[in-house]
Amino acid sequence: MSTISDVARAAGVSAATVSRALRGVSSVSASTRGRVLRAAEELEYVASPTAASLASGRTRVVGIVTPFMTRWFFASAVSAIEKTLREHDYLALLVDLEADSAFDRLPLTPQMLNKRFDGLVVLNVPLRDAELTLLDKLDLPTVAIGNPVPGRPLVRIDDEEAVRTAVDHLVDLGHTMIGYAGAVPADAEHRLVPWGRLTGFRNRMLEHGLVLNSDWILTCDWSAQDAAKQAMKLFLSDRMPSAVVAASDEIAIGVMAVAAQLGLRVPQDLSVIGVDDYALSDVLKLTTVRQDVVGQGEAAADILLHELLGGSTEEPAPPLPDGLADGVLTLPTQLVPRRTTSPLRQCTDVGPPLLGGPSQS
Repeated sequence: MSTISDVARAAGVSAATVSRALRGVSSVSASTRGRVLRAAEELEYVASPTAASLASGRTRVVGIVTPFMTRWFFASAVSAIEKTLREHDYLALLVDLEADSAFDRLPLTPQMLNKRFDGLVVLNVPLRDAELTLLDKLDLPTVAIGNPVPGRPLVRIDDEEAVRTAVDHLVDLGHTMIGYAGAVPADAEHRLVPWGRLTGFRNRMLEHGLVLNSDWILTCDWSAQDAAKQAMKLFLSDRMPSAVVAASDEIAIGVMAVAAQLGLRVPQDLSVIGVDDYALSDVLKLTTVRQDVVGQGEAAADILLHELLGGSTEEPAPPLPDGLADGVLTLPTQLVPRRTTSPLRQCTDVGPPLLGGPSQS
């Protein structure tokens, strides 16, 4: 089996130059890189990541700590992070904390992290005190997305503002009796984003002088399946809402599925708006408030790479994203009107006779 020394002799360069050339470091000239690549190919040389790690003290692996593997937001963010890291010859390794309950998670442990990673991206996970102590002890560069990690850079959206935008859209269409889907229990592990969006809903309703009906606040685990299971509660009161703000597009899809079972037409009988711009939202023509999940993942990876490579003389570090201030980057959200919201109708000829309009008696 060929070694890096064999490649160096064949290419007429040092072993260090072979290492830099194979990693694509810009300080190596194109002609030298070409000689090294030809020699490596002829000798069928494959670099050992373990040896490279021992020589450099770096693993060139970044851990992505995620509470869920399959949900759209997390899968989209992980994909964006991985692709950005790959451009700089870093590998991504998932640290999955998913537990049996959607409201709980597994803990981060020293065995998960010690000597495995050069840095971490923590994806919407609120870290416990013991876990923060562990990160400090390991001195692991860390960037957070969504849920802040104290003392580390954060990439986020303004969750309250996103839901305020959704409420404003419905109010502009004449809706005043508005429900909300996406509350979570007070002891839920993953509660910061749900609480932020519910707070935005409550505050904006009050700012518009509208009544908050507790019967129209739906608790679910933020999956379409559980939203559909729980959504019947939104429609069982004497007067049902004329519109629903869903904390995510997946929740909105679950709500619309139950509305269809009850014979309610969306948007003629019930307007529904979500938050996210989920992968299927355009296909379903769901009105939503879009967040740039890919952009959040790319920005978090760039911030981490900037820290990891900032002192390197062999390869340039990516620039910090524009808008990063005091360690926080807040990306904008945007209303995307589609076909699931429409102006309030005072009465309907299909479905329940009264959907939030004035009394007809």
